[in-house]
Amino acid sequence: MIKILSDSSTLYSIKEEQANNIDIAPLQVTINNKTYTEFEDIDSKQLIDLINEGHVPKSSQPSIGKVLELYQRYPEDEIINISMADGLSGTFQSAYTAKNLDENSERIEVINSKTLCGPHRYLVDLAVKLVEKGYTKERIIKDIKELIESSKSFLIPNDFDFLVRGGRLSPIVGKIGSAIKLVPVLSLSKDGTTLEKFATTRSFKKAMAKICDYLHELKVDDSYKIYITHGFSENLAKEAKEILLNKIKNADIVTRILSPAFITQGGPGCVAIQVIKRHVID
Repeated sequence: MIKILSDSSTLYSIKEEQANNIDIAPLQVTINNKTYTEFEDIDSKQLIDLINEGHVPKSSQPSIGKVLELYQRYPEDEIINISMADGLSGTFQSAYTAKNLDENSERIEVINSKTLCGPHRYLVDLAVKLVEKGYTKERIIKDIKELIESSKSFLIPNDFDFLVRGGRLSPIVGKIGSAIKLVPVLSLSKDGTTLEKFATTRSFKKAMAKICDYLHELKVDDSYKIYITHGFSENLAKEAKEILLNKIKNADIVTRILSPAFITQGGPGCVAIQVIKRHVID
């Protein structure tokens, strides 16, 4: 048998994983001197409430021991672990180190998704479908890696301080941006390791226009899955969806709230726009 594993960058909780035939290694968030496992001990709304009380969160990857425990649940199975982007977190390295600690490590394939959240979830869901349809492990790995290269992610932050603390933005740029009320757009680098400056605008609408222009250049259409994820910014997420639907005919759009770990990174109120090519079976 082939078993699909991942982490909570997919925005899956432990409860949801069981319903979707996957196993998840959850990320953790530390705030107010207490560490929580996301989706189990704390949800996104509870984290926002603690942030609003003046507490500052930080996130951490699943422990090597936790990932190894997941591998050892299935000692006779082939395993594909699709991890969030290496470089944005130590999650991939934990997954890979745990693989090398397993007594039968050859059966485990750890894939760097080079992405996170929406497209990451899509890749994991797709892998499960491919297993159910009888695809071989080698074919699943091949197809997943091909789709990874079609993924593109943009982040529109609301609070620069979270990006500065997470090392995603320099303190000087953060202070200047906050002072003159800029709306920056960051993009995930091709190798998925860093966030890069994509554009700087004066409004959310103009930021979305820049993103839509780029998606048009990529020829993104209804053969792509589009994700809008946000840190409790329902109005901006709704506006983003309307703009995308106006620009991309029959766009397939899914909107989700970010997990505690990713609100910790992107900040409350942030909005992410992500796309990935759909597989032929989907």
